[in-house]
Amino acid sequence: MAISRSTYGTRRLAIVLFALLLVALFLLPSQSQGLLQYLGGPLGQILSLPLAAFSSLDRGISETWDGYIALQGVREENRLLRREIELLQGQNNQLRNSVAATLRYETLLNFKQQSSSRTVAAQVIGRDATNWYRGVILNKGENDGVRAEMGVVTPAGVVGRIVKTNSASSVVLLVTDPNNAIAGLVQRTRDEGIVEGTSHGRARLKYIPLLSRVQPGDRVVTSGLTGAFPRGLAVGGLTQVEKSEGDLFQSAEIEPEVDLSKLDEVLVITAPYEDAEAAQKLLQEIHGDRKRP
Repeated sequence: MAISRSTYGTRRLAIVLFALLLVALFLLPSQSQGLLQYLGGPLGQILSLPLAAFSSLDRGISETWDGYIALQGVREENRLLRREIELLQGQNNQLRNSVAATLRYETLLNFKQQSSSRTVAAQVIGRDATNWYRGVILNKGENDGVRAEMGVVTPAGVVGRIVKTNSASSVVLLVTDPNNAIAGLVQRTRDEGIVEGTSHGRARLKYIPLLSRVQPGDRVVTSGLTGAFPRGLAVGGLTQVEKSEGDLFQSAEIEPEVDLSKLDEVLVITAPYEDAEAAQKLLQEIHGDRKRP
């Protein structure tokens, strides 16, 4: 009963104070304004802290969002720039390849014009995928006048010889293949021998006379004794000379002049000399005269 009276009295006191406050606000406006200003200073400072925090948070969110939008634009711009750079790099590579191909064709053309042999230009379109032999495939064949046993060269030197043909392509056995054999000549000593391939991807000059003074560094060229190549085409340089006791001949290892792993365009020698047909006719006439009684 005492607790109820105390609660009732507190409510009456709160109502009376609220009524007096309202009366003071309406009847004494100037005094109440000063009182509110006096109370509002500390209250405003207290309320300003969370308001400032909310304002700073809002500003930070806004700046972050603007930065994100700007970053998305930069990323898109970078993506477009990277794509443009890739396109330019691709075009640059194509131009470089075109320039390199033009230089190779120009060198090949000059060599062809200076050569005394009849030749057919061809491109390397494939390589042997097996381990049976070292060879490359050309895009010229029987329809272009290419036949087996014809020599194949570049301006740098000897590549190999044709071993198989069809109507539109042909197979070249490289000078480094053990099954290949080309008549060679040491330029300095004028000693002749047979150039054969080795299992190590190089070549070897065999059957050098035992008393020959060949030495590493000597250059080997074609001797012209076989029909596939004219005389004087570069084969390579001697790197090591071998002479064993009891042997009848010397032999020497050759580093090929042509980088056979980077062949692009070659020349097929269809006739070692321009007057090959006339020479062939002359030989036929000689043989014919010998057969006559």
